Amino acid sequence: MRNYFIKFVPIFAFSILNWGQSFAQLIDFDSENPYKKVFVATDNFGASYLQILEEGYLKAKTDSLKFSILNDLAYYWHTRNLVKAMKYTKKGLRMTAKNSNTLWEGRFQVTQGAILLRMEKLDSAEAVLAAAKSKIRESDLAFLNTQLGYVYERRGRIDKAADYALESLRLGTKLNDKKAIALAYSDLSNLFWKQAKYETGLEYGLKSLEIFEERGINDLDYGFTLYVVGNNYLALKNYSEALQYFEHAIVIGERYGFYNNLSDTYISVVDLYAYMGKFKKAEEAATNALKYADSLTNKFMEMRAWLSIGKLQNLEGKYIAAIESLTKCITIASDKFGDKFYLSQAYETLGKAHAGNHEYREAYQAFAEYDELKSAVFTAEADERISKLKTEFEVADKEGTILLQETMIKRQRTNQTLISIITGLLLLLLILFYKAIQINRTKNRLLQKKNEEKEFLLKEIHHRVKNNLEMVSSLLALQSARIKDPNILDAMYQSQHRVQCMSMIHQKLYLGKNLSVIEMKDYFKELADYVIHSFGAERQVTVDINMNPLELDVDMAIPIGLIVNELLTNSLKYAFPNQKPGKIQISLKETHRVLQLDVIDNGVGKLEGEHIKGTGFGSHLVDLLTQQLDGKMVLNTHKGRSVSIQFQLHKAA
Repeated sequence: MRNYFIKFVPIFAFSILNWGQSFAQLIDFDSENPYKKVFVATDNFGASYLQILEEGYLKAKTDSLKFSILNDLAYYWHTRNLVKAMKYTKKGLRMTAKNSNTLWEGRFQVTQGAILLRMEKLDSAEAVLAAAKSKIRESDLAFLNTQLGYVYERRGRIDKAADYALESLRLGTKLNDKKAIALAYSDLSNLFWKQAKYETGLEYGLKSLEIFEERGINDLDYGFTLYVVGNNYLALKNYSEALQYFEHAIVIGERYGFYNNLSDTYISVVDLYAYMGKFKKAEEAATNALKYADSLTNKFMEMRAWLSIGKLQNLEGKYIAAIESLTKCITIASDKFGDKFYLSQAYETLGKAHAGNHEYREAYQAFAEYDELKSAVFTAEADERISKLKTEFEVADKEGTILLQETMIKRQRTNQTLISIITGLLLLLLILFYKAIQINRTKNRLLQKKNEEKEFLLKEIHHRVKNNLEMVSSLLALQSARIKDPNILDAMYQSQHRVQCMSMIHQKLYLGKNLSVIEMKDYFKELADYVIHSFGAERQVTVDINMNPLELDVDMAIPIGLIVNELLTNSLKYAFPNQKPGKIQISLKETHRVLQLDVIDNGVGKLEGEHIKGTGFGSHLVDLLTQQLDGKMVLNTHKGRSVSIQFQLHKAA
């Protein structure tokens, strides 16, 4: 491969100098062979070859020649502009239908299927390819199966895609079609890569390149295989080799205008440079990936380009920018996007971005989506099918011996008695029944393990949040020790109490049995004990929690906890002057989906005309939190202080 790459550079330079002459030789209606089929008979031309084909098919003297040029024009336009490619394909279909040419109608349908696939119309692509199957020759079936394999690969059906690749390989071997064999190995290399079997993927990718290089034609599929081999090297962390193959793929893509291969390759180059810590080069590659994806108007490429940018921004620590890029990536992937492999990567990367930005709830949701998509792609059936492929290829040339052995076994079975047959069937049923039980048990264990892992992850998130909040509280306490101004010192104490109030919420979440709700009665007891202790008023003031156990979700528990914290603090500061003993009552009750919070003290209340004590920030905070809960507050200060708040259950913003 390396020797070929060294030879390729001077050949490429020579071909650029002689491109005009080469173009003139593509189509010559006066010669015995009027059309040198692009990427079959020759590759000695540059990116403008489509213009030559566009002018040439109109002047073709026979229908078969016209259809051959037009089909190549339609197919290779799909590497640059899908809409234009479809226009030429439909023109070909109209012409073949008019001439009742079933063979070329089928070939144009294969081209149409390839274009529909890249337009994200997977069902339409499969239907068109199925319709073409009975019209084309056996020599065309390998290419048709390749397109069907791509359809199932995009759907996440790796096992089915592998079956089509294997069928293409068998057809190529039967017909001695080197291109079909090379393309089958290339597709298998890509499928092994998606299954994280990188060593095997590399083995088949290099085998594919060897056959392509024997052909001596630099075409679309050769460039794609260079990209696939580079991906396997990248996954194996052999960055220097990966870069060499990516650069080779880019040279071919730029020479012939293969925008799809260029976008593919630059997406991987973003990952390569990001892993190497060369972020500036990675950003340049990302610009190119988006440029070619936009030129092609291909949602699949655009989605993956934004995915690579999100990965890069995560590695740079730009989590907010990464969230924006990955959200755009997922938005581009419509409901009919189909490719769960890359969509799972998008949600995994989004989860990491949210976690890096301390948005743990959003991170958990993204990771949940990732788990669901990943389990749909990496099924046990797909893994087993892929694992068996290599063995099937190695024994393909021994099929004659196997068939002979199977014939002998069948003859031996005819000599068995009826009792042996019945016994065998019963044994088979018992084995199947036992296997079914084993499979169900295994599935149940896996589900239980998965649930436990998710529960552990969520508890760990709440634990870390609680620890971080306690650290903030400790920092506030340390800072308070250096403050002399009593007003500032009081504000610091209040902030410390508010942080501790929220910390208790997360502590109860990771210690409790239910990770989504808080039992408010116990929480109020702990909060009251903390506030009373912080004021040193254990012997002076008692707190009565007059309510039944009541569970609320965290979105409501936190603002209610902050409200109670402010009201308790206010009572302890102002309701019981001169060490006057007192009592505070707290209750939270639900009646017909309406919650009522009451905080009542028997302190001095507020005299008529008396100015508000303190800064008033606590009262303002209570008002804001009440608005957040869409509640209504009633305040009574004549005999002590009584605060009642009513709001709809689960009404928090």
